[in-house]
Amino acid sequence: MKQITSSQNPFIKSLVLLQEKAKARKQSGTFLIEGKREIEIAMKGGYEMETILFLPELISETEARKLSKSAELIEISKDIYQKLAYRDTTEGILAVAKTKSLQLSDLKLSENPLILVAEAPEKPGNIGALLRTADAANLDAVIIANPKSDLYNPNIVRSSVGCLFTNQIATGTTTEIIAFLKEQKINIYCATLQNSTSYHTQDYTTPTALVVGTEATGLTQEWREAATQNIIIPMQGEIDSMNVSVAAAILIFEAKRQRGF
Repeated sequence: MKQITSSQNPFIKSLVLLQEKAKARKQSGTFLIEGKREIEIAMKGGYEMETILFLPELISETEARKLSKSAELIEISKDIYQKLAYRDTTEGILAVAKTKSLQLSDLKLSENPLILVAEAPEKPGNIGALLRTADAANLDAVIIANPKSDLYNPNIVRSSVGCLFTNQIATGTTTEIIAFLKEQKINIYCATLQNSTSYHTQDYTTPTALVVGTEATGLTQEWREAATQNIIIPMQGEIDSMNVSVAAAILIFEAKRQRGF
């Protein structure tokens, strides 16, 4: 079995780049996952592991090997682990995994899909929270329009608590996604302040896409004009918006309630 003890090792340097640079992830088609639970969830979600790296002080070679029979197993030093890991509580194990295609055409939808669309979300924490809510509601898919960062950013991987791997995810431009939804005959309900009706008055029991925008600017006009209906969550306080992941959760679980959970 291979052992690496120097953080100057070229392979370790390439892994540091995977953590830091979207370009490196895109070029290699790989990204880093840390934590036993997250690796297990990713494998269950069909992600292929290329390499498993483990710190023997925290996890045994036998336990590391159990995670993947096909991946190369590499023992690393504490210095390397601390250089690559974001958290101290990830059991001393990391994996290099292959990314998946995020094409709209790869989505496999049910006959009566319920989809979340988020336009240009910026904060990894918000994206992670959206993915966790989508997993909790067992949505057909999450679609990110005009993404600001690549979804294999370590901050998104971490904040999603593994839900990056449990959801069907696709990305595309707003124009591409609207065309896809209309082609699939999926009703579009856009959460926006303009020309809106209260969200709870609408019927989400047919094929539905719930669309949310950023807290700062909301949805673009293209979405508002393409909507089957623009919807709003009535606000009774001083402000006119709430966290995007909270708003999405309210809409999603109203749709789930109507569908009988």
